[in-house]
Amino acid sequence: MRVVLVGMPGSGKSTVGRSLAHRLQLPFADSDAAIEQRLGCAIRDYFDREGEAAFRDVEQAVIDELTQGPPGVLATGGGAVLRPLNRQHLHERGTVIYLRSSPETLFRRLRHDTKRPLLQVDDPLARLRALYAERDPLYRQCAHFVLDTHGSSMSMLLGRIMMQLELMPPGDAAS
Repeated sequence: MRVVLVGMPGSGKSTVGRSLAHRLQLPFADSDAAIEQRLGCAIRDYFDREGEAAFRDVEQAVIDELTQGPPGVLATGGGAVLRPLNRQHLHERGTVIYLRSSPETLFRRLRHDTKRPLLQVDDPLARLRALYAERDPLYRQCAHFVLDTHGSSMSMLLGRIMMQLELMPPGDAAS
């Protein structure tokens, strides 16, 4: 089984992914961590130096590799769904769960975060709203399930994910 978590920056993909992998007794992978390992530097530094298009090229290659690897739980970067091929690979090669969070919730979580290049702007809330408007339809397009994270504890989210995974017909979970 391969479970893929998608969602906006700060929606909890990595945190939920680690806990879900532990519960399912599967390996955990974070596409952003894999990208940084490949680049040998922080995503923000590469993004600043090479630009978004070059970063998205590396991201696409890493997602392609991670979705063909062994079963596990994969947390993706917030912009992983921007490319159609990524959305296709994620949807076809895994059970995709969209952790949906409102821009206002994300702003509260991320207001002091300096590591996310797309949020280093004068009005991060406006930026989050614009990103959400652009990306929400893309997350929904590749997701098998949408879970709203607002007001949910980690144990509630994990329980809801486990319930969705258990309800899937045999053979539907990408292996």
